Amino acid sequence: MIVNSEDTPKKKIKKLETDNSLIVIGANYRTSTMLLRDRLYIRKTDLPPFYERLRNIGFDQAIIISTTDLTEFILTAPQNSQQNLEIEVIKLLSAHAGKPRNEIGDQTYVLHNQEAIRHVYAIASALDSLVVGDATLKEQLRIAHQIALDNDATGQFLNDLMACAQKTERRISLETQINQRPISIAAAAVQVARDIHGVLTRSSGLLIGGGEMGEMLTAALRSAGLGNLLVTHPSAIRADTVSQNLNCHVGMIENLDQLLIQSDIVVTSINNRNYTLNTDNLGRAILARRRKPIFVIDTGVPGDVDPAVEKLDDIFLYTLDDLERVTKEGRESRAKEAEIAWEIIDAEAKKINIQNKKASTEIVRQNDRIETIRQKVLKESGGDAEKATKLLLNRLKNISDSTIDQ
Repeated sequence: MIVNSEDTPKKKIKKLETDNSLIVIGANYRTSTMLLRDRLYIRKTDLPPFYERLRNIGFDQAIIISTTDLTEFILTAPQNSQQNLEIEVIKLLSAHAGKPRNEIGDQTYVLHNQEAIRHVYAIASALDSLVVGDATLKEQLRIAHQIALDNDATGQFLNDLMACAQKTERRISLETQINQRPISIAAAAVQVARDIHGVLTRSSGLLIGGGEMGEMLTAALRSAGLGNLLVTHPSAIRADTVSQNLNCHVGMIENLDQLLIQSDIVVTSINNRNYTLNTDNLGRAILARRRKPIFVIDTGVPGDVDPAVEKLDDIFLYTLDDLERVTKEGRESRAKEAEIAWEIIDAEAKKINIQNKKASTEIVRQNDRIETIRQKVLKESGGDAEKATKLLLNRLKNISDSTIDQ
């Protein structure tokens, strides 16, 4: 529950002063295809030259976050040139992905100032994840900020913004149960795996793809004792990256039939609108395994596994919805927690006032002039309040007229 601001002492609004605009440019699971996101993915080793290019283009500060479900630039740019610079970022992404600029532009979003702040807070609070409450993305944001610091790409403004985002996340953690949701899903996956296969140290796993939820569930199974794990992906680069994250080996996607035969637990996270697993390849795997069951977790959105496989004996297919039902918590519970979390984000975002330094300096200068005039008219009026008021109003009018003429 959020305390009414009228019932609490007024707090001073923090001003993040900058001569520039805050801009967020990115492509995520809502705006772009999995194929494009794979092409946009930036490896950590490629980030330093990206930061250099952004500096050359004209951006003052930058943080780049790139994951399986999101590639995003958090930037500050001069207000009078932000539109041209945004075009330059699209060109940069187009060159990196090897895709036409119009295709990049159609699948990216551009947010400014207050809207951008709200978005950054949502990522930091795990509200903008594929599954609400999944902590993977907010951890990636923290890592991205550190990499930006290491590359001298960020500064006081974005550093302060990240600090405010973390403060908002802490408040959401204290006032809601939103962060418990992915933990419950992971616990459900482990529970079902143990129900089917017993002690997981004697089981082998296969992760197909590299989506965040698939990686998170696989990591939970590893933590629960999964004995052996392989990762396969249509992109060899992505397979290598995910295997490093999970500290396991890579299997070739061309050998999928053999990989399925070796696997007791299969997690899919491809998200390419085609069924990766079906009755044919899973049927062959079950026969080769002599009816030893396979636990299949489909985290794809849309699904990676043909629902018809449920008709196969010894195949136990679970989707994210199935795992949620195992936890005996419905989507309504999560939605209520998310609603509270968004209210907190809106309240915290309103505390930030992006204020232009030049405008701020001019306001201070103008206030000093008015105070000087006030002191003079008090002396000239000789203590006559009516006379002092008229003198002050006339001179303030002169200041206003002078400003309009300029």
